[in-house]
Amino acid sequence: MTDITTAIAQPPVRRRKIRWNRVFDHVILILGSMFMLLPVVLTLLTSTWDNVTIHTGGIQYSIGEDAFRNYQKALFEKSGFSQVVDGMKMMTNSLILGLGFAIGKIVISMMAAYAIVYFRFRFATFAFWIVFTTLLLPLEVRILPSYEVVQSLGLLNTYTGLIVPLIASATGTFYFRQFFKSVPEETLEAARIDGAGPIHFFFDILVPVSQTMIAAIFIIMFVYGWNQYLWPTLMTTDENMFTLVRGIKQIMQVWIGANIPDYGVAMALAIIAMTPPVLIVILFQNWFVKGLVESEK
Repeated sequence: MTDITTAIAQPPVRRRKIRWNRVFDHVILILGSMFMLLPVVLTLLTSTWDNVTIHTGGIQYSIGEDAFRNYQKALFEKSGFSQVVDGMKMMTNSLILGLGFAIGKIVISMMAAYAIVYFRFRFATFAFWIVFTTLLLPLEVRILPSYEVVQSLGLLNTYTGLIVPLIASATGTFYFRQFFKSVPEETLEAARIDGAGPIHFFFDILVPVSQTMIAAIFIIMFVYGWNQYLWPTLMTTDENMFTLVRGIKQIMQVWIGANIPDYGVAMALAIIAMTPPVLIVILFQNWFVKGLVESEK
């Protein structure tokens, strides 16, 4: 009798209603992630096999036995036509290029946006839109005149020639302009009352409050510089200046043994080339998202 009374007193358990729209959204996200990761996984698996197997069988779908040899050779063994550069040297060149792009573009973009927003000169808005329209002129359009300028200055096969011609960024200027316009006017007035000049206001107030935006632009520009292929290909003929992205193509052009390219090393080098940008995005993704969201205040 007690059990019957207790069962009657307990409210019925409500079954959760399945939200099919959420299920559909998650399925789409999972399929999209798998679609994006599939080439990376196949490259990773193929990089663990020997060249003959890859040459005869194509892309591999399991783990091979040559992973250690391929990655060691990719990082530490001299390669290329002249046999003077290894993966560590190319990684150093890519790191210098990526950092140079990121830091240079941030400095130039912040200074340009600061001038456009806070210096009330005539045609400031017109000047900004002139800068912004350069987005319609990609690197491929202006690459020949840029090459002529670099060559005439004797900057081929130098880090200066790789970095300086491309550090102007309309994208960075746009984002920093939007962020600076979101800074309250009271902050500028308070700085003026305290006697802060333009330089002190920039370094003591704007730069500290722009940390998340700087981090977001740094990630974008570092990945952009790291993945550059066309510009380093034109600017460098010395293999000591090759980047990782440039070096992968060079390895595929060198044939070994019975006319078989070094596929395993090229695949290993591709995985190595992907690793630093992926790590930077993963480690700083919170700053990246926060910086882009704060720019829309």
